[in-house]
Amino acid sequence: MATKKTPAKTAAKPAAKAESKPAAKAESSKLGKTQMVDLLASRSGLSKKDAAHAFDTLGDILVEALRSGQTVGMPGLGTFSVTATAERQGVRPGTSERITIPAGKKVRFKVASPLKAAIGATE
Repeated sequence: MATKKTPAKTAAKPAAKAESKPAAKAESSKLGKTQMVDLLASRSGLSKKDAAHAFDTLGDILVEALRSGQTVGMPGLGTFSVTATAERQGVRPGTSERITIPAGKKVRFKVASPLKAAIGATE
């Protein structure tokens, strides 16, 4: 014998879906890889597959160059570089325990003047 869903259960499901939509809307302000590939394909005339390959290749080139110690300039956007960080003292949140943060490397990005002007940024 088949069981029937009660009206209360079916009414609860649409409410749960409605609650999850604002969270998705908040993420819509982020331009992700899929959206960037779609824009690249539509503006360049490439297929989505070719645009995705070009996007991934550009990322791979950037990582390889930074890993080898090179600085990467992207005209109109800015410059990526790797800088060394010194060992330093820190405090562990919650316990206030003093810890040593090891030396390492981090990626820096210096924004180009045309990009600053295009978005109206001031410094």
